[in-house]
Amino acid sequence: MDKQLLETTVSQVLDEMRERPIPLGVSNRHIHLCAEDYARLFPDQPISEKKALLQPGQYAAEQTVTLVGPKGQLNNVRLLGPLRNTSQVEISRTDARTLGVAAPLRMSGALQGTPGIRLVSPFAELDLTSGVIIARRHIHMSPLDALILRVSHGDSVSVAIGGDERRLIFDNVAVRVSPDMRLEMHIDTDEANAAGADSPHAFAKLVTPR
Repeated sequence: MDKQLLETTVSQVLDEMRERPIPLGVSNRHIHLCAEDYARLFPDQPISEKKALLQPGQYAAEQTVTLVGPKGQLNNVRLLGPLRNTSQVEISRTDARTLGVAAPLRMSGALQGTPGIRLVSPFAELDLTSGVIIARRHIHMSPLDALILRVSHGDSVSVAIGGDERRLIFDNVAVRVSPDMRLEMHIDTDEANAAGADSPHAFAKLVTPR
């Protein structure tokens, strides 16, 4: 094949790949637990997988807890596995109002200065002193995806999200690149409702790197 023709073909293929929709994951409220906290809340009960998630090795567990805040509580909050080094609770802004907790907008793992909350399982109760956040919207991707989309780990990009007639542009979407990640954008339930992303026709599409 002629070199120029090959380069043109590759360029066209890459352009088409950049235009493809990004899988969209809507994150309902959930918790991550460290081994010590899990053992206190679920003594002598192995963590059990209920449903595999798109990101490799991650899953929704059978175990749930109740979140109890100063103003209210949320029942049946799902534990996500595997267990982590630090416990973390991820809620929406609406959930934060229900609980009466001043949860900040943070990336996962950025827990310094975050509020705590009480966790109640069928077996025990545990007061977390910190770890409650509203997760910043973000896109997981592999290094190959990042190369195709022309973005880098830590970038902030704009993404169009739509379902039916409620298309929105979300700015300040964090890019998270890792060899063990698959292409998927994560938003919370408030953001999904605003964009009508509960529709089976909802999509996410990179608008432009920022």
